[in-house]
Amino acid sequence: MMYFLNLIRWKNLIMIALVQYLIKYALLLPFFESHGVITTLKPLGFSILVIATVLIAAGGYVINDIYDIETDKVNKPDQLIIGEHITEKNALTLFIILNVIGVGLGYYLSNGIGKSEFFVIFIIASALLYIYSSYLKQMLLVGNVVVSLVVALSMLMVGIFELLPAITETNRAVQITFFKIILDYAIFAFMINFIRELVKDIQDIDGDHKAGMQTLPIVLGRERANKIVFVLSLIPLLSVIYYVVINLFKQTEIVGYFLVLVIAPLIYVSIKLFSAEQKPHYKHISLILKLIMLTGMLSMFLYKYIYFK
Repeated sequence: MMYFLNLIRWKNLIMIALVQYLIKYALLLPFFESHGVITTLKPLGFSILVIATVLIAAGGYVINDIYDIETDKVNKPDQLIIGEHITEKNALTLFIILNVIGVGLGYYLSNGIGKSEFFVIFIIASALLYIYSSYLKQMLLVGNVVVSLVVALSMLMVGIFELLPAITETNRAVQITFFKIILDYAIFAFMINFIRELVKDIQDIDGDHKAGMQTLPIVLGRERANKIVFVLSLIPLLSVIYYVVINLFKQTEIVGYFLVLVIAPLIYVSIKLFSAEQKPHYKHISLILKLIMLTGMLSMFLYKYIYFK
């Protein structure tokens, strides 16, 4: 059972579900009475959305490991699951089952709210994860962008299903405003995940080179790639600092949250990237970036104080 949970990256799946629930229950529902934010899905419908998203993401992790068998033998031989504990055939069957159920739930949900065209989103997400694993991840930067877009899409799906179907002439402004807020968080998630993907590419350069991939460190070399990722790490850092200066400078407690739990870790990542050389260094940086993603998303609890104090 543990091998199965590790194969589908259960910790990452919990993170995806947590963020989606945060958007609904920390960002949208608190403003129903005060600002007239209308959501479409009842708790059961929203749970179906979360389950569908998580199943498709789990399928993406499975198919990624199937295509990464050879590279994982070099990059993380002690963590091999497919071929060691689960056969490739069973893993492929699992991938199909997860996607069929996930896409099927997406179809049911889309029709249930009278927006059958939204079903395409689930098809696109499932297809992108397969194409990423089988082809795109071997291309310079393209795979990094695609997988980061899918992460951002998992957040935008809440806005698409909750806010857009409930738009009327009278509430259009507030619905679009909150959709834009979700978009801001999705952009933050994209930036952090994109940098993390590049860090993992540097970490896995040996196995990726053996597999013939064209990742940034393979094409430009580890040192040049390291410098580029360092520069890119400054973008989310400067973006968050700008956001805090413009919106939060008079709210001491909230500024403190961002300084300690978002900005300081981002500065730490940039410093570590500047001097990183060995595989454990990049593994550590990757972990910190994941924690920054979490603390950034948890800031949704502060949103009502940020904008409506």
